[in-house]
Amino acid sequence: MTFTLSSTDITDGGVLPDAQVQAKGNTSPHLKWSGAPEGTRSFAITCYDPDAPTGSGFWHWTVANIPADVSEVAAGGPLPSGAVEGRTDFGEPGFGGAAPPPGHGPHRYIFTVFAVDTDRLEVTPDNSGAVFGFNLHFHTLAKASITATYENAG
Repeated sequence: MTFTLSSTDITDGGVLPDAQVQAKGNTSPHLKWSGAPEGTRSFAITCYDPDAPTGSGFWHWTVANIPADVSEVAAGGPLPSGAVEGRTDFGEPGFGGAAPPPGHGPHRYIFTVFAVDTDRLEVTPDNSGAVFGFNLHFHTLAKASITATYENAG
């Protein structure tokens, strides 16, 4: 079975809806996954913009420690008990919608769900996307992504 990700809000290769844009809705999208590999003990979610003019991209959302019996999150939450949202590059935990600089061109927003081999990653709401990514590097069994674009024409 293949690990897959779907959404009623975002489409792979599509344009990010206004609901997921910071200035227009700033709401995390619905995400649903299936086909997690054997040994999955929890899940994590990230949203990353590799096109941000920072030299290192931009983390819009990091979530870890979603229980293994969960296979879906609703738009805007709430997240399951025990889940931890990390600090985005906006400076605080939670979802931070798309906000590319005006006239910078289209940015990709990569929503990824990770099947994780441990019940709990050692991360906190104060941790950055880099810390979440470091922990995920050592514990990911499989991952599935949806990439949507958004451009702020200015």
